[in-house]
Amino acid sequence: MRSRGSGNRLSAATGGGGSAFGSRVSALLLAMFATMATIYVAGRLWQDADNRLHLVEEIERRTGQVKSAVSVDDTLKIIGCREQQKKLAAVEMDLAAARQAGFVSKHIAKKDDINHSKKKLLAFIGIITTFGRKRNRDAIRKAWMPKGAAALKNLEDEKGIVLRFVIGRSANRGDSLDREIDNENGQSNDFIVLDGQVEAIEENSKKTKLFFVHAVENWNAEFYVKVNDDVFVNIDALGATLSTHLNKPRAYIGCMKSGEVFSEPNHKWYEPDWWKFGDGKSYFRHASGEIYAISQSLAQFISINRHILRTYAHDDVSTGSWFIGLDVEHIDEGKFCCSSWSRGAICAAV
Repeated sequence: MRSRGSGNRLSAATGGGGSAFGSRVSALLLAMFATMATIYVAGRLWQDADNRLHLVEEIERRTGQVKSAVSVDDTLKIIGCREQQKKLAAVEMDLAAARQAGFVSKHIAKKDDINHSKKKLLAFIGIITTFGRKRNRDAIRKAWMPKGAAALKNLEDEKGIVLRFVIGRSANRGDSLDREIDNENGQSNDFIVLDGQVEAIEENSKKTKLFFVHAVENWNAEFYVKVNDDVFVNIDALGATLSTHLNKPRAYIGCMKSGEVFSEPNHKWYEPDWWKFGDGKSYFRHASGEIYAISQSLAQFISINRHILRTYAHDDVSTGSWFIGLDVEHIDEGKFCCSSWSRGAICAAV
């Protein structure tokens, strides 16, 4: 027979063991659930990562096959190239200006000019002519301009002087006027044909400017001389006179004058810009247009600044205006006055 105390102890022991067993089962189930959850989450994360990697690879593959027309990198490269082109163009302009100013010794000539002097000439003489003046040109060839390529080359070699007729092109390019000049030049080989210049009376000032540009860019001379085709020139006297001014780097030589500015439109010598010359209506001092000479540095100045040099109605006034404000020596040489032929004179107008 058990006592009441013993029964109570057994009951308590049995109840305590069941509670511990239940706790262990719960912990085990919780651990299994946690493990399974961890495996599930890790699997999903791995799958998502794999999907993202596949998606990135697919995007790269497709974008690699079909690129945009101009990518950001390509755009930057294009901008860089354009900047380099601008810098190169600026350097080329500076080099051209330096060449014109005489700082670059190498002289580059155009392909269509065949009689370029390797040594420095004394003078390059341009005889300004126009259509319908062949009789004047023939008279000059008989009187004071050597006829034929051999004779012209001999004058260049012996006296350092080159002579050329200067003419533009017809407004109707390739017409009979142009063909006549081309045929004449084919026989005489003594022309400079300014392809970019229209031959017209109102274009004379621009034509004279373009002559100086062409001459200084293609012939290396101490002086550049402009002559009208109705003037006879004593070549020996001209050469001797120019030689006396070799030590003057900015010489402007001619028969200096001024004269009245005409504001009436119907006047032969009408000047559309008459109002620029003041109330006195008088031109500044400039060389008469029959013949005048400028030194190489002045011809280079015209060439470099050709696009901003203003031209007036008359070529002699235009040339004189380009040197206003410059440190130029105006040489009033009586021998350049062509009104009369006297002993030792350089020219005579006909």
